[in-house]
Amino acid sequence: MTNTIIERARTRPAAVIGAGTLGRRIALMLAARGGQVRLFDSNASAAQAGLDYARQTLASVVATLEGGVAGQIDSAPTLEATIDGAWLIIEALPERLDLKIPLFGTLSQKAAPDAILATNSSSYPSSKMAAEVADKSRMLNTHFMMPPEQRAVELMSCGATRPGLMEELAGYFSTLGLSPYIAQKESIGFIENRIWAAIKREALCVAAEGVATPEVIDRIYCETQGTPMGPFRAMDRVGLDIVLQIEEHYARAYPHLPEAPRVLLKKMIAENRLGLKTGRGFYDYSEKGTAS
Repeated sequence: MTNTIIERARTRPAAVIGAGTLGRRIALMLAARGGQVRLFDSNASAAQAGLDYARQTLASVVATLEGGVAGQIDSAPTLEATIDGAWLIIEALPERLDLKIPLFGTLSQKAAPDAILATNSSSYPSSKMAAEVADKSRMLNTHFMMPPEQRAVELMSCGATRPGLMEELAGYFSTLGLSPYIAQKESIGFIENRIWAAIKREALCVAAEGVATPEVIDRIYCETQGTPMGPFRAMDRVGLDIVLQIEEHYARAYPHLPEAPRVLLKKMIAENRLGLKTGRGFYDYSEKGTAS
């Protein structure tokens, strides 16, 4: 059936709902082998910014793929126009079930009957947003990291996903230069994110307790782990509001988790220090700042 999915991708558009940090990057990757992609966001300025980023970055991504071909990335004025005829629909909204559940209910009713319904949620299993989906056999998680720099994508069943669908989709993602990993059972946080959540949480605790500054923590982390980016700079890139949403979800599932990380994040957000997208987070990204 992988060939069937690849054929659909050649002849029908894919749709990404949400043009934020990850939505625009997902759209970019889906267009890297000639695919047609529609990117939608209810916020017109976010939709345009996402479209501009994806189009500007596409050529450089295509150049990294053997046989890569630049596809077409467009925006649509309405959700209905975005999903019309789409073979794959990926939701990339904020981590709020009150947004995701009704959206998937709408997709269940208005998307093509054979459209694959996927969520990019980094902490919620798709089963938590499937209440209004009639055919759950076509629903799953597709959690992308931070393409094009990081090309891992995790796939996880909603509990009723059609047998073989994840393997078929993983095969297709491989053709886009992505590295798919399939979770063997439902897990809050999937594979990598459970490990990464623990690193972020402990880094925030160390900073909140005054043991070391975010800059020092990042430097020692990069040196000892051999990575180019520490946890605080990475959180700035994701957005501290998103980091807090994820951490609060973990805290509801695991009440024993420390509160200090959430207290620190809430303080930062109250000061409009959300990270790269507001020009200042744990680092200063303004023209007068020192962060690159």
